[in-house]
Amino acid sequence: MPQVKIRKLVTSIEEVYHEGGPRANVPLRRGYVMAVIENPYAGAYVEDIQPFMDDLKPLGVDMAKRLLAEMGGDTALVQGYGKGAIVGTEGEIEHGALWHAPGGYAMREVLGGAKAIVPSTKKVGGVGTRLDVPVTHIDASYVRSHFDAIEVGLNDAPRAREMAVILVMTTGARVHNRAGGLVASEIKGEDGLR
Repeated sequence: MPQVKIRKLVTSIEEVYHEGGPRANVPLRRGYVMAVIENPYAGAYVEDIQPFMDDLKPLGVDMAKRLLAEMGGDTALVQGYGKGAIVGTEGEIEHGALWHAPGGYAMREVLGGAKAIVPSTKKVGGVGTRLDVPVTHIDASYVRSHFDAIEVGLNDAPRAREMAVILVMTTGARVHNRAGGLVASEIKGEDGLR
């Protein structure tokens, strides 16, 4: 199995106090961690790519722990999450799909067994490509107040033979959310949906 070769790690945190309405007493924190790694399958079609998922698992756990620390270090603070991948132009979309299990299971493990599926997106693109990574509540995908996205990207990545793998977390609902639907306090927690 190929070894994961990291060129760089980037972490970003933002605090949102308002979106034009009243100022929140506690800001919404939104953050991401991105690892820019070599794509071992770039430049050629390889039939069996699944073994690389096992190689990505330790990176996923490390990234989830890094992001949690930047978000305040307390799992009780994190209410939303998501994941994504940007594959360089000599790769294919399926290479980004290899991040689904390592990224998702890592966040669930680090956050203590979150129940909802970790939403995801991926694309192939050149240097500077941006990606909107979807966010949902960690325990119930139908909590509308937590539907969100975090735009990520770097000016020098991914290079043609790289991929950028991404994890995102948030500490709550959108600031000024008022679109209705299931609220976090009413989660039953039975199936990761409601």
